[in-house]
Amino acid sequence: MSDHITLVGNVVGDPEERATRGGDSIAAFRLAVSERRYDRERNHWVDGHTNYYAVSVFGDLGRNALASVRKGERVVVSGRLRLREWENETKRGVSADVTADAIGHDLRWGVTRFVRTPRGDTVRDSDAREDATETPTAGPEAWAIPGDSEQPSSAGHGEDEGEGITARREPADATPF
Repeated sequence: MSDHITLVGNVVGDPEERATRGGDSIAAFRLAVSERRYDRERNHWVDGHTNYYAVSVFGDLGRNALASVRKGERVVVSGRLRLREWENETKRGVSADVTADAIGHDLRWGVTRFVRTPRGDTVRDSDAREDATETPTAGPEAWAIPGDSEQPSSAGHGEDEGEGITARREPADATPF
């Protein structure tokens, strides 16, 4: 039996590509999940215990994870938890294994860009990284100071021309969710 779980944590190492006995691709990585709380007496944040999870990702989700997720990134993983007892010559223990159903970056700590994978295609790491750099906010214009004439122009990228503004303007939605 497995329980459904959602974890928010940091990727410990770059995902590794592995294969099943049948030759199907698997992405595997470890996820560190730490509890953090505010200590009102000391007036600062305190780190609590860290749990480590072995995450396995199959199929298209695994291939996309290999192209998208890197060491140190904060991600949200939803999947099935299985606790597995193990023993070797010197130790015994329990490992927490998660088979991921969904993975995404935690947008509280940064931004990401979604690139849809065409059906039947696989995403190569270089393709995903090249697509991410094509956005107007990924180049030198992203660091332009508004009104600074020495910075490269962002005209033609859907922003306000002549003002050095690099953020795209999207229609606002009044709903909070």
